Parts: sequence; structure tokens; C-alpha cells
Amino acid sequence: MTTASASATPWQRVPIDLVAAMRPRLPAAVPAIAEAVAAANPAFAETTGAKFDRDMRTAVQVALDRFLDLAGTDEPALPPRIREVFVALGAAEARENRGPELLLGALRTAARLLLRTASAALAESRPVTVDEIIDLSDATSAFVDELASACTDGLARQLREQAGEGDRRRRRAADLLLRGGAPADVAREAVAAIGWPALDRVVPVLLPADQARDARFRFAADGVVAERARDAVLLLRSGPRAERGALTEALDRRDAVVGPALPWTEVPEAVRLAERAAELIGTGPVPVFVEDHFAALALRGETGALAALSARRLEPLAGLRPAQREQLLVTLESWLRHWGSRAAVSAELFVHPQTVSYRLNRLRELFGPDLDDPDARFELLLVLTQHR
Repeated sequence: MTTASASATPWQRVPIDLVAAMRPRLPAAVPAIAEAVAAANPAFAETTGAKFDRDMRTAVQVALDRFLDLAGTDEPALPPRIREVFVALGAAEARENRGPELLLGALRTAARLLLRTASAALAESRPVTVDEIIDLSDATSAFVDELASACTDGLARQLREQAGEGDRRRRRAADLLLRGGAPADVAREAVAAIGWPALDRVVPVLLPADQARDARFRFAADGVVAERARDAVLLLRSGPRAERGALTEALDRRDAVVGPALPWTEVPEAVRLAERAAELIGTGPVPVFVEDHFAALALRGETGALAALSARRLEPLAGLRPAQREQLLVTLESWLRHWGSRAAVSAELFVHPQTVSYRLNRLRELFGPDLDDPDARFELLLVLTQHR
């Protein structure tokens, strides 16, 4: 067995007569290897079609041609023009949302088939020694390692590019929602670009500035984060992760203030209410929910808080006819002011006591235990006083 110099490339030891022996076999070897690679990796079956088959055969053709060109030389494995073919192949895999494992598995399959094809080609023309088989094995392994390096480089480049583009799209969506006033089609296009299936209600969450990165990671699929000078704003689309129980757990010990869930067009107002709540209540280990402080904010002149409180407290009446709703609102407001005295309500509204009883029974059906809860009664009275 001959000893190779330390500076020799593995393909420098490949028998030069391999080129003449193998070139005639390429028209059959290229499609055979391409088909075997695809068959050995079931995930490729999801990307069928003429273009995929053509790209696969092109990659195999380029690789085999280059391997034969290298036989007996000390040239670098992949000059730039050829390396770019495999960089592009890796980038295409990233665009298909596939990781490096599938690609590396395909290259391992190709390496085995290349060695087998090269050995068979030589064996047809003359006897092949053990040393030559070992040299061929070393050369094919080293060559395929270079292909793998180019592919993974392309995959990494594409992932970096996609991450950068994804960040840009998320910043744009956050800016549009925070700024407000965007046309509906523009806003929907912006959130569709980051994977939101629809644009409905949005829940803003104020966080310390140093938690922006963590929030961006934890809520990647459901939220966007805008970093500001003094804090960060997480905007969550309505859904399970934006519900109170989920947020209470996720934001534990994070000095968070959770704004009200309002239509996307009202995000600026929801954020402002969260800011006012932070000023009024402060923050702590347990998340502050603005909806718990609507009344306090409304009493301080926050019309947005009063509107949100009204929508929440009067929601049980939403399905009634306007005239029926108005009758019940007037009756409820009077009943609350008169501390539940039906006689006083009857006298004030100039209706029979039985009519008052009927209306109150109906209100109890609609509002349930809220009519006996002191906080709910106070908030209802506050809302109805403004309603008058």
C-alpha cells in the first residue's frame, strides 16, 4: 500500500482511468442515483413535480461531473460556480421548511451510490485492488462532505434571510396596529404576512423593556412585540393564549399590565388604558389586568375605560330589541339607585309594581348573580348613570 503525502487531496489518489471507465455510464447513473436518493428519503415525495425532478438530476449530474474532473488532481473540491449549485440546493430546502437532516441523509445515500458506481465502472475494465477501493471510498466521502458543507451553508443563509424578513414583517404589523388608522386591507395583509389567520380583537401587554426578547420568543405565533424607549408592548391576537388564565400563568413575576381585548382598530386606546392603569395601580409579581380597574379609570375621566366597561357590563342586553333594552336599562338604573326598593322604582317610573317585578325578574335572568355582587352593582350604576 502506498503512503499518501499529507498535502495530497483524497481525489489525487483516485485512478485516472476511472474517468474513461465511468463517463459512458453517466447517462444511466444520473437518473438512477437521483431516483434512489428520492426513494430513500420519503419526505421528498411531498415535493414532487417536473421542476423537483429536474433540479435533483441537475445536482447529481453536476456532482458526478465534478468528481470525475477531480480524479488525479489536487484541485479544490468545489469552485465557486459549482459550489453555488449546492448552496442553492440547501436554500431551497430551507424554503420548503425542511431542516438539514433530510439533506444530509440524501447526500449519504448519494455517497454510497457514487462509490458503488465508480467501483463497478473500474471493475468492468480491469481488476480493482483493495487499495484503490479504499482510495475511492476516501475520495467520495471527502467530496460529499464538501457538498454537504455547501448545502448547509445555503440552508443557513436562507434561514437567516427568512428570519430577517420575518422580523421586518412583525415589526411592520406591530407598528401598524400601535399607530392606528391603517386601512383594513393594509392591516389584514400585514398580519397575514406573519401567519395570523384573521384580524379581530387584540390584547396589549405592557412589559419591561428587558423582557421584549423573551416575549417575542414565548409568543412568536400569536403576538408581535414593539420595543419602546421605556418599555415593550406585546400585542396578542385573540385566542386561547390571550385568555386571562393563560396570561396569568405566562406573565407571572413579569411586571406585566394586560390591557383590554378591543377590536384591532382600537389598539392605541387599549394601550393607553394599560399605560394609565400602570400609573394608577403600578406593577408587581402578579399581572395587572386593566379590566379589573375600568371603574377607577372611568372615574378619572377615561372615556375609553367607560366605553369598555359599558360594553362588558351591558353585554347581557345586547340581543334585545332597542325598546325592550331601553325599558330594562331604565328599570335597572332606578332599582340600583333606590337600593332595590320596588315601590320607589314603581313611583319613579310611573309603572305598576307588578311591571317592575316582571322587569326585575327578567333582569335577573339576564345578569344572574351580578345583581347581588357589590362591585358589579357599582359598575352597573356607574355605566347607567352615564347612559342617562
